[in-house]
Amino acid sequence: MPTKVEGWKDETYGLEIRDHLERFAEEGFEAIPEDEHDAWFERFKWWGLYHQRSGQESYFMMRVGVPMGRLTPEQLRVVGEIAQDYATGPADNPEWPGAVCDWTTRQSIQLHWIQLEDIPDIFSRLEAVGLSTIQACGDSWRNIVGSPVAGRDADEHVDVWPLVQELNEEFKGNEAYSNLPRKWKVSVTGDTRGAGQGDINDLAFEPATKEIDGEEVTGFNVRVGGGLARKEPRIARDIDVFCRPEEMTDVSAGISALFRDHGDRDNRFNARIKFLMDEWGPEKFRSVLQDDYIDYELETAGDDLRHEYDYNAGRNDAPGDYIGVHEQSDGQYFVGLYVLVGRQDAADVIELADLAEEYGSEMIGLTQRQNIIVADIAEEDLDDFLAEPLLEEYSPDPHPFMRGSIACTGTEYCSLSIVETKNRMVRYGRWLRDNVELPEGLTDFHIHLSGCTASCAQPQIADISLRGMKTRKDGDPVEAFDIGLGGGLGENPQFAEWVEMRVAADEVPGYIKNLLQVYEAQREEGQSFRDFIAAKDEDDLQGLAEPEETSYEDPFMHNTKMTWYPYAEDDAMDASPAPAND
Repeated sequence: MPTKVEGWKDETYGLEIRDHLERFAEEGFEAIPEDEHDAWFERFKWWGLYHQRSGQESYFMMRVGVPMGRLTPEQLRVVGEIAQDYATGPADNPEWPGAVCDWTTRQSIQLHWIQLEDIPDIFSRLEAVGLSTIQACGDSWRNIVGSPVAGRDADEHVDVWPLVQELNEEFKGNEAYSNLPRKWKVSVTGDTRGAGQGDINDLAFEPATKEIDGEEVTGFNVRVGGGLARKEPRIARDIDVFCRPEEMTDVSAGISALFRDHGDRDNRFNARIKFLMDEWGPEKFRSVLQDDYIDYELETAGDDLRHEYDYNAGRNDAPGDYIGVHEQSDGQYFVGLYVLVGRQDAADVIELADLAEEYGSEMIGLTQRQNIIVADIAEEDLDDFLAEPLLEEYSPDPHPFMRGSIACTGTEYCSLSIVETKNRMVRYGRWLRDNVELPEGLTDFHIHLSGCTASCAQPQIADISLRGMKTRKDGDPVEAFDIGLGGGLGENPQFAEWVEMRVAADEVPGYIKNLLQVYEAQREEGQSFRDFIAAKDEDDLQGLAEPEETSYEDPFMHNTKMTWYPYAEDDAMDASPAPAND
């Protein structure tokens, strides 16, 4: 039997949801029948809207999809202005009071505290500058990820930006692919660093070469079935297909249609394509794709170029991200700025857009590490740009503990999260920076903090992985984390080994400090942290370091999931001002 979600989608889904959204916006939140909340909230996701969690009724998170994270300064300014006008809630976050923009690990934008009444105006303002929330969530093509500086990168095999634009145009709003069994995440990589992170995507195009008719062709090998969630991570499988750039849309259509027709609609927990790949295997998958969905002979896989990948690869010789100053192929420069846990004050977003425009930039990039890029800075302007006061806050040269920090939304807004995340990761990063001496040569160190097993912070691919849990300490329930070690991507991706379970949140910094001391004492010369962990067997990893109380104090040890807002002066559920009345 199809799930209840499939039933809701059969009644209303896709583009037609917008008419209902506009009706509810005119009539107000109370016009949504209470017994239909679950159905409508599920449908609203297709237009980029998630209803916020218990205690925040009538407020929504809005996600704006930005293919490969590319924006113009004008678009960035409009996003900041929309945040200022519509994304301020009834209580302040102590770290970021007022309106903020969140940059996500899939190069999208998230705004919070959005009310239904304001959605038509927000849509109008976004669409006026070429932005949209369409399919930013829901069971369809999500935001396509890849290198924001494609076409500008001085170190790439293929400029994939025109290809991604074509895919976005073809599959966003296309009724043939608008109702898939589950979300559909696509990655396109053309650069040498492997910034598309194809291994953890449902469908990945990765650069490769193949000799065809005596000519070496640069195109893409195709991988399918990667993903991280539900404690069941998968590396995308090679399906032995090479496609030329001009074939990418046809291959994408065929694989999407295969998933549409054969994905599990009876069990949403098994609806992702990684489970279909488990069941079929790459050979059957390729056979069905060829026989039923592609009308020309597919080429077998070419020679991949993964040996050059350094993005989140755990290598000592390359940081593998976009932070810092980098020369473009045209002789100008792009500057990668770190944004701690991907959250930026709306006023700073507007100021950065103005600054980018002042320096002649035509492109702003959002990265999968939640940071931001300003491209097209002329060499003669570079020193002046780097001296701008705003870059003291968003530095192109942050401390490694800050540079490597990623966090998901957490209990601040998310109904799935078990623990507080963003404020905690900020505090972790600062405490580690001020209290832990980095081992010599360790310039890039990734700590990913995810509030639950949904893995939005991609914890399985970090040096240190933190996954939200609960435990008891001194007889009291407290927030806690499972700790994993040694994950990362690159040429040979591997997932973190989970080595400590349910460590009280205030003992995690002490564990990290002790662990780095062990690494410093035991590593071989030049050995990266990831290689150090990989060289140890499971027994050695258990108890490699001890959790420890330190001078670190955590203000969020109580059950923040049971608050209406973790930072409110009175955070009890019965103190909630929701639903909003204005």
